[in-house]
Amino acid sequence: MFNQTSRYADLANATFVLPDGRIVTYKRRRFLPQGTAMPLLGEVTVAQGDRLDLLTARVLGDPEQFWRVCDANDAMQPDELVDEPGTILRIALPQG
Repeated sequence: MFNQTSRYADLANATFVLPDGRIVTYKRRRFLPQGTAMPLLGEVTVAQGDRLDLLTARVLGDPEQFWRVCDANDAMQPDELVDEPGTILRIALPQG
């Protein structure tokens, strides 16, 4: 259902039976990890004009892994992480 590197790939499926008998399959809810408890790969300082996808491509080699930086910094809104140059962002080790 999801790419292997998606934040939802490892979530269990669940089903719901509609009143007419149709079965709907969905992914269970993903709870955000505690960022400060995640093993640290390193930290980066946000520069003027940085974007989270570019930063993630530079550090993790994949721009679609921005959500890992969000998790490590307890961020629900990714854009908030690169608003201020000089901000230090945690980069957590990928969890398996």
